[in-house]
Amino acid sequence: MGKIRRNYYDLFSKFYDRFIAMHATDGQGALRDILAEHTAAGPGDIVLDICTGTGAALRPLAARVENTGVVVGLDFSSGMLRAAHEKTRSNARVCLVQADCSRLPFKTGVFAAITCSHAFYELKGKTQVKTIEEIKRCLLPGKPFLMMEHEVPENRLVRLLFYIRLMSMGRERAVQILKHELVFLKRHFRHVKKTTTITGRSKIYTCI
Repeated sequence: MGKIRRNYYDLFSKFYDRFIAMHATDGQGALRDILAEHTAAGPGDIVLDICTGTGAALRPLAARVENTGVVVGLDFSSGMLRAAHEKTRSNARVCLVQADCSRLPFKTGVFAAITCSHAFYELKGKTQVKTIEEIKRCLLPGKPFLMMEHEVPENRLVRLLFYIRLMSMGRERAVQILKHELVFLKRHFRHVKKTTTITGRSKIYTCI
């Protein structure tokens, strides 16, 4: 991803958690716990959270793999990773990596689960497809990729920002993902299941 886009996310990292809190009534606590539960990861597993941002998903994931597992948080923004470090510095099971999610720096068949929460829409054009291919390469056979995303927000301001976020991918891609994301995922995974979260404002796709 380009330098301008990276700089944008470095700056956005200072406000990201407050922006998310405007949309999620539980401050992301329950949602991230639900996401971690859907991974079915357990003690000793290695789990990857791509586009980890400020690291909200890392602690719930680390709780599932316990003291014998590892959770890797990956992001291309150093600002986001600094924020994630502040949240997880006391957890020895969490490892942070700065890299592009369309070129994952890991061996084939490493992870028991890969997650991406409220970030997949940020990926532009062919980067989405390349990222999916990398995810499939790095997963252990039969293990899931879990994508959590917002439903269309009710709050007008947040809805406007949500659509601006989608349009940054380009109009055609935005419409495709918003209206046909299930079809998109089924092109790449044999089994795809959608779950609506308890808040009704987010959804989780479990892809195998």
